[in-house]
Amino acid sequence: MSRQAARRLALVIGSGGVRAAAALGVAEVLHSEGLAPSHIVGCSAGALFGALLASGRPVEEAVRTATSLWTKELTRHRRWRAAAQMLMPRLLGFDADFALRDDAPVLERLHAAFGTLCFDDLPVPLRVTATCADSGHTIVLNKGRLVDALRASIALPFMFAPQQLAGRRLVDGFVSDPLPVSAATDADAILAVGSAAPLPRRIDGPSRLLSQLTSAMTNNLLEARLCAARAAGPPLMVLSPAPSRRVGLFDTAALPELVETGRREARNRLPEILALAGRR
Repeated sequence: MSRQAARRLALVIGSGGVRAAAALGVAEVLHSEGLAPSHIVGCSAGALFGALLASGRPVEEAVRTATSLWTKELTRHRRWRAAAQMLMPRLLGFDADFALRDDAPVLERLHAAFGTLCFDDLPVPLRVTATCADSGHTIVLNKGRLVDALRASIALPFMFAPQQLAGRRLVDGFVSDPLPVSAATDADAILAVGSAAPLPRRIDGPSRLLSQLTSAMTNNLLEARLCAARAAGPPLMVLSPAPSRRVGLFDTAALPELVETGRREARNRLPEILALAGRR
């Protein structure tokens, strides 16, 4: 039996914070079966994990890098001027580049992980998606410095300032497409790893109410995008590895568990994956 896929298989990794690390376990199973993705597409946190895979890092090294890269400390560096800007927007210059947090630590860690790597340097072709803040359209990035594209894809509105890139203001990729299979429609088949955003168990404050609303909108957008892709695109399979407990966006302690969840899901559905890839 040939160990080569008969179809060019794209691996798409969606948003979801640290939960997107399940894709590392899926990729490990693909590698063990001799299935090398023709290219990888990543969105938001999924772009970070996709970049780690595309750079050729083994899963164990990718987990170690992700543990130091994706932590709660990234969101704790407040911009002290931000509160005043919200209270007195006209006086203090509230504008489209507003941010609650300083992104210097984010850039520092991205540079530590990827340095001056460019897309053309990667062993596996990578596409990173972001959202144009002015039009709302999905933007696919596959040229230039990797750090710039990743910074754009994780620019959560209000939390971090948009990334200025090629004359456009770019924000988090999940805003326009939380699982961007549309960026991989030139492949013969698509294997996507992503799941619905969890809803808060109780509403006991404004942040949880906002989380409920944004999660509901994100999940509806996700379903609409997948329905459109299934109707018009190449064969598509979605894996939604589910951890046994609730995992926060920055809960890096759960990384080993999440990777194992991805491995288990991929093994359980391996016959479907092989069929998707055209393996006889």
